[in-house]
Amino acid sequence: MRMVSYSALFVAVHAGVAAAQESGAPAPSGGGLMSLQLNLMFWTLGIFLVLYFLLRKFAFGPITAAVEAREKALEDAIEGAKRDRDAAAKVLAEHQAQLDAARGEAQKLIADGRSVAEKMRADLLEQTRREQQDMLERARREIETEKERAIAQLRREAVDLALAGASKVIEQNLESEKNRQLVERYLSSIGSLEVSR
Repeated sequence: MRMVSYSALFVAVHAGVAAAQESGAPAPSGGGLMSLQLNLMFWTLGIFLVLYFLLRKFAFGPITAAVEAREKALEDAIEGAKRDRDAAAKVLAEHQAQLDAARGEAQKLIADGRSVAEKMRADLLEQTRREQQDMLERARREIETEKERAIAQLRREAVDLALAGASKVIEQNLESEKNRQLVERYLSSIGSLEVSR
C-alpha cells in the first residue's frame, strides 16, 4: 500500500512539474534545483492531492482487494499443496507398510510351504520305510510258514516212505498209529541232531 502511494506521489509530482512547465512558467533565475517556485509548488501539490484522492477512491481499493485476493488464493493454494503433499506422504507410507506386510506374508507363506513340503517328504519316506518293513516282515513270515509246511510235508512223506519200506522188509503192514508215532519221533530226533550241528 505504501509502495503504491509513493508511486502515485512520484507520478503526480512529475505530472505537476510537466504541467507547470507547459503553462509557460518562467525558469528559475537561480537555475538550480533548490530554487523555490511557489506557483509550481501550489499546482504540483494540488494535482497530487486530486490524483491521490481519485486513486484512493477508485483505484487503490480494487487494486488492494485484487492483491489481497491473489495473496489469499496463493496462500490457499500453498496450504492445499501442503495438505496434498502430507496426504500423499501418508498414502505412500500406508502403501509402503502394506507392501512390506505383503512381502512378509509372502515370505511366511513360502517358509510355511517349504516346511509343509519337508514334513510331507519326511512323512512319505517314513511311510515308505514302514511299508517296506511290513512287506519284509510279511515275506519272512510267509517264507517261515512255507518252510514249516515243506518240512512237515517232507516228514509225512518220509514217514510214509519209511513205513512202506519197513513193511516191504518185514512183509507186514505197519500202518498202526503206534508205529507211525515211533517213526515220527525217530525222524524228529534226526532233525534236531542236524539242526544242532
